[in-house]
Amino acid sequence: MSWQETYREVRAATERLARPLSPEDCAIQSMPDASPTKWHLGHTSWFFETFVLKMIDPARAPIHPQFGYLFNSYYNAVGDRLARPQRGMITRPSLDDVFRYRADVDREMLSLLNESTSVPAQLLEIVELGLHHEQQHQELLLTDMKHLLSINPLRPAYRDEVRRASTSQAACPIHWSSYPAGVRENGHAGSGFCYDNEKPRHQVFLNAFSIATRPLTNGEFLAFIDDAGYKQPEFWLSDGWDTVRAQGWEAPLYWEERDGQWWSFTLAGMQPLAADEPVCHVSFYEADAYARWADARLPSEAEWETAATDLPIEGRFVESGRLQPLPLEESDDPSAPRQMFGDVWEWTSSPYIAYPGYQPTAGALGEYNGKFMCNQMVLRGGSCATPRSNIRATYRNFFGPAARWQFSGFRLARDA
Repeated sequence: MSWQETYREVRAATERLARPLSPEDCAIQSMPDASPTKWHLGHTSWFFETFVLKMIDPARAPIHPQFGYLFNSYYNAVGDRLARPQRGMITRPSLDDVFRYRADVDREMLSLLNESTSVPAQLLEIVELGLHHEQQHQELLLTDMKHLLSINPLRPAYRDEVRRASTSQAACPIHWSSYPAGVRENGHAGSGFCYDNEKPRHQVFLNAFSIATRPLTNGEFLAFIDDAGYKQPEFWLSDGWDTVRAQGWEAPLYWEERDGQWWSFTLAGMQPLAADEPVCHVSFYEADAYARWADARLPSEAEWETAATDLPIEGRFVESGRLQPLPLEESDDPSAPRQMFGDVWEWTSSPYIAYPGYQPTAGALGEYNGKFMCNQMVLRGGSCATPRSNIRATYRNFFGPAARWQFSGFRLARDA
């Protein structure tokens, strides 16, 4: 596929995700950690204008002189920016104005990419980074919109056609895949795209371990709730327990008990909780507490990557259109790890820190990953809201340990 075709495809996918939304939907910010859809649409365009078009022509005037201030996210080296919690106050420019901005950027980018043979390789690398960056924002658009719709008293659906029939079948049993002690290599290798935080490839020593063949399900997490897991401090890290009490957590985000039956808010609106689906919208603290309650633990990211490295990148991603984690299907080999890609991001026990020998990208783009290597935990594998081409076994996602609005779940591990 040519650079032009790839660019068109990614940019069109973002706009398809915004299509079911009203202008009012696109303008609202439901919490400081989320951003309005209109901001995502503008920011991803600002990225190409700032880091590609302006690099080609440093004297080029911006399409709009104030959009840099409105749509810069966290690039201090580029200039001042609107504080993140205030993004929902941007009533102007209008949604139509933002789409026109996207169209203006697209015209210039497609003209540039039409002559890609004359574009410096370094600049094409930034274009590729920008496309993967936009795919990250496609996922954020969905997760942020889900949070916004969930606090609407009407509990509206993002898109009715994503509705799925609830299931009540029992999930297939958890089996354990075992790995001997030894030195492994983790981190990205080869010529394909990766972010700078996936490098360099390095050696790690792992003790013998076992990892669960599937993620935890809603039904299994309900057993933790029924055993008063949210009320027993011995299962919780100190900061996790403080968060449970301060936030009043009694179940995963979007769960609601009505007349003895559990329901969950989905992008198709409120749905009966399906016991066999992977549990999602749990924080690291909740995943870690469940693991302790179950006499297990969370895998380290090196253990997770070891188990996933030789597996095909197959799973339920955003392209499936389901936008909801779904039950594991039967397999001829129940002992092999499954559902490691798609459905739900999986919390690991690893803090988000630099690999040995890590060097951030030079310049402003070096702020993309490196400066967040503090107070975050690593998740792996992608979710039902992640574009398929944005995921690989070495991809390192990261969020604070209390974050719950992403499609985050977990699988267990234990020492051999």
